[in-house]
This record gives sequence, C-alpha cells and structure tokens, in this order.
Amino acid sequence: MNKTVAGVSVGALAGLALVAYVRRKEENNYPTLPVARYVDLTKYAGDWYEIARMPARFEKECYASKAHYTLNEDGTVNVLNTCHKKGVQGKVKKATAKAYVVDPVSNAKLKVQFFWPFSGDYWIMDVGDQYEYALVGEPSRKYLWILSRTPQLDNTILDSLLDKAKKQGFDISKLIHTKHFD
Repeated sequence: MNKTVAGVSVGALAGLALVAYVRRKEENNYPTLPVARYVDLTKYAGDWYEIARMPARFEKECYASKAHYTLNEDGTVNVLNTCHKKGVQGKVKKATAKAYVVDPVSNAKLKVQFFWPFSGDYWIMDVGDQYEYALVGEPSRKYLWILSRTPQLDNTILDSLLDKAKKQGFDISKLIHTKHFD
C-alpha cells in the first residue's frame, strides 16, 4: 500500500471515529429513549406511509414518502423507502437498506444500513395494538418519524404520538407533515 492510500485510509478512519464520537456525545445529552415493549416484526412488515418527520438531508424535497419492510428468514429486514421529488406527482426516488435487530428482547431497536459502513438507529418507540401506526426515533433526537398504514392518521392518535415525542425531548416544532395528495 503506498503512502497516499494509507494516508487516505487513516484519514477516513479518523473521520469515522470523529462522527461516532460526536453522535455518542449527542445521545448522552438525553435520557435513554424508551422503546415499545415488544415488536412483532412479522406484523410490522409491509407498507407504511410517512405522516410526519424531522427534517433530514436524505429526505429533502420528498413528498408522499412511504416505506416497505420485508422480514427475511435470518431475522433481518429489507427496507425500501420511496418518495416523490419536488411534489406528489414528481419523479419517484428509491432507497434500499437492510435493518438488523440489536435488541432481541424487544425487537424495537434496529440498525439500518443503506450503505456500508454507515448505519443509523431505528428505534420503534410506540406501535399500535393492530400495527396501524408507529412512532420511530433515535437516541440523539435528531430523527423522528410518525408512520401509518394509511395516508392519513386519526388526529387523536397523531396528537398522542406528538405528545410522546415531545416528552422524550424531540423538538416537534420542526416536524414536516408529509403530503400524500395534491
């Protein structure tokens, strides 16, 4: 290995270490994020409509966002996220990933990897008794999603989920409410 390649490799590893350190520091500013007692991933699989989300660079100008989860035999979950760019009639953008359970007692804490070596926390904080809605966040409180099996969510349920998120330290004033229809 030449010195230039070695230098770039060391620099990349140092950058990854710095990102991990900063993320860990952000997580330590909050109490542990509570998750659902147990998530049956077979019931969780299928289509979900994004009802609201915290702003995220990877969802910039996304409308009508949806996720489709497929449970694999090995316990991992295939993820297919779609959205329409710049409007609900815009071009469809797709992103695929694989999720891994990191807490087998609850199945509510997952790591999602869209590309190696980067992964992100996907913690299911709440899920409806019939798996009709879900509240998903991550420990640093930077990302939050409210999901539903339908394009609209009952206001009573939505208000309850917003209240739970706010009590856990999420700045719900930043939420983007996802538009599914023109």
